[in-house]
Amino acid sequence: MNGIAIGLITTGCIFGGTLIGLALRKALPDHHLSVESKDAVKVSAGMISMMAALVLGLLVSSAKSKFDSATAAITESGAKVILLDRVLAGYGPEAKPLRDALRESVASSLTLLWPEEGVSEGTLTTFERRLNMEQVMASVRRLQPQTDAQRGLREEAQKLCQDLLFIRWLQIEQAQTDLPLAFLVILLFWLTTLYLNFGLLAPRNATVLSTMFVGALALATAMFLIIEMNRPMSGAIKVSSGPMRKALEHLGR
Repeated sequence: MNGIAIGLITTGCIFGGTLIGLALRKALPDHHLSVESKDAVKVSAGMISMMAALVLGLLVSSAKSKFDSATAAITESGAKVILLDRVLAGYGPEAKPLRDALRESVASSLTLLWPEEGVSEGTLTTFERRLNMEQVMASVRRLQPQTDAQRGLREEAQKLCQDLLFIRWLQIEQAQTDLPLAFLVILLFWLTTLYLNFGLLAPRNATVLSTMFVGALALATAMFLIIEMNRPMSGAIKVSSGPMRKALEHLGR
């Protein structure tokens, strides 16, 4: 699902509901627009508004939590990459090829996940197929320590490699979950019905049309945020590459 496309569809549907409501107001007989009828419409609109507000709030909160989780994972990865490089540096000159391979792994991940020319399709899939960190871990296992200190450093390096691999695959697995389309369709139906009720109650003038359009646009941006923040590694709203770029600056020093 594309966030911009969902936002445009949301705007069109909700504002279309307003126009339908305004048209029905003009076409309905007067007794359908009595005070009692308007009160019934207001009660219905209030219930729909309460449900829609509750669901939107929960979705925005859930999407923000997923985005924050991805940000924390990137930050933790950057810190552990730096620590792994320091551990390999302490191991000795034998680990120099490993440090170079680690730097190459981080640089390639940056290129794949944060390309300079916008977001490309399949970026996360390509990232999933890269085996740089697996190769680094295999090389760490092949180290032949000569002293107790080197044995301890190799064990620490292996643990850090395992942690980095876990974080990597956790990000990949989390990216596989998406909002069900039926869920979004139902929510959009609620919002469209709500604005149809507003149209039934409102007079037809430029102020009402402008206000309703701005409201529809505001709800569309909320839907856009929900969709995009649910894809923190590949959407238009992506986690910052700052932690990994800072880690790259420190590798090999």
